[in-house]
Amino acid sequence: MELHISNETSDTSKQYVRNQLIAFNVQHFPEHLNGRYQEVGLYLKDADGHIFGGLVGEICWNWLEVHLLYVDEQLRKSGYGKKLLLEAEKIAKEKQCDFIKLDTLSFQALDFYKKQDFEVYGTIHNAGGHTHYYLKKDI
Repeated sequence: MELHISNETSDTSKQYVRNQLIAFNVQHFPEHLNGRYQEVGLYLKDADGHIFGGLVGEICWNWLEVHLLYVDEQLRKSGYGKKLLLEAEKIAKEKQCDFIKLDTLSFQALDFYKKQDFEVYGTIHNAGGHTHYYLKKDI
């Protein structure tokens, strides 16, 4: 059998790879953590349903990973980012997670996350001319 590499953005192919990796990973985690997966989507909306920001992530085994956190520029420094993180932390605690992890770039929100008790556990320098920070908060 000869195989080739296909460069595509197929949802079906992506789901296959994801499902196979999850099936492999399940074999290596304690049984009580198996099946612990939940997408998290928290959004800032007005009464008409217009979105002004949000937090997108997932609970996986014993942690919550924040993939995206955004607040429209005119609303920054109004406490909404903190409220989104606190709501995510509440969900993580309810799901018995041990920590939250996320990443940010040096021009984004490093100081904000540090004020929310996140600690840097890794960095990559020269990520597009910036520093890429990886942060974690035990809960």
